[in-house]
Amino acid sequence: MVFRSARHIYVQVIDDLSRKTVVAVSDLMPKKPDKKAAAGDVPTEGKKAERAKKVGTLVARRCIEKGIKKVVFDRAGYKYHGRVSAVAAGAREAGLEF
Repeated sequence: MVFRSARHIYVQVIDDLSRKTVVAVSDLMPKKPDKKAAAGDVPTEGKKAERAKKVGTLVARRCIEKGIKKVVFDRAGYKYHGRVSAVAAGAREAGLEF
């Protein structure tokens, strides 16, 4: 599921059967001040579409690490262009199948 606000983008992979979030990624910095951004984390600088593509890449990597290779892309009513399509493009490039 994709949610976009005016400034940020959030992506969740949800297991419908167990109703639990499996993976969640956004373009925000780590919440804990002592936690440093790990390699591959999404930066908060750059254009919104570039950040959205990196969010898609990161969510795909985390899904593949957990053994998830196929998902259903829920754009939550947003038109499939701009940041929403950038998330999908980044996830596809990283190996996730829709």
